[in-house]
Amino acid sequence: MSDITPVIVMNDCAVMNQFASDNSKAESPMVNVKWANSSNATVFAKELAFSGHIVLRGKPTDDAFMAGAAKVLGTELPGKLSSVESGEYVVRWLSPDTWLITMPGAAAYALETRLRETLTGHYQVVNESGGQTLLVLSGENAENVLHKSVHYDIHISNFPVGKVVNTNFAKTGCTLRRLGEQEFELVVRRSFSDYVAAWIQDAAAEYGFAWQG
Repeated sequence: MSDITPVIVMNDCAVMNQFASDNSKAESPMVNVKWANSSNATVFAKELAFSGHIVLRGKPTDDAFMAGAAKVLGTELPGKLSSVESGEYVVRWLSPDTWLITMPGAAAYALETRLRETLTGHYQVVNESGGQTLLVLSGENAENVLHKSVHYDIHISNFPVGKVVNTNFAKTGCTLRRLGEQEFELVVRRSFSDYVAAWIQDAAAEYGFAWQG
């Protein structure tokens, strides 16, 4: 990848590649967290660092918008409280007119560009890659940690695999998705990542905790 970051003006909007080149000093949001690992861990966490985060907004009643998004993503935009995966993309419903798309960081610029080239009419594409991070919580007591942390009913009968909710994790906002019976994904703001890490370690201490960085 070139050291020169390309900037393209599309539809009166400057589109810039935010992905850092290999020789940069980019650091993940949780780079300075001091993790205390237990030898008998039953709760595990890992950060999916340097992921791309694209927020897409548009009207679900706009057939051209929905068709254009599906063409670029290779899948239809998911409906209420659900998510879909398509190749390297994970698409999450956030609200009636908003979706969060994540992917490897190096792919975010290309996706943003393709969306702007394809979509027409009234829509919004925002690259929030630098402002959020992804955390995966797993293990036989992962759900118990979340019971301490969120007010939403996460029993698998109410929160099945693939379901997505916007909720509070402790005292910060979080987009929560169930990946498996005891595996969950959290999208949190970068500025709260240290706080979330500290909370998880404290909440998981009685079960044994280990970082899978």
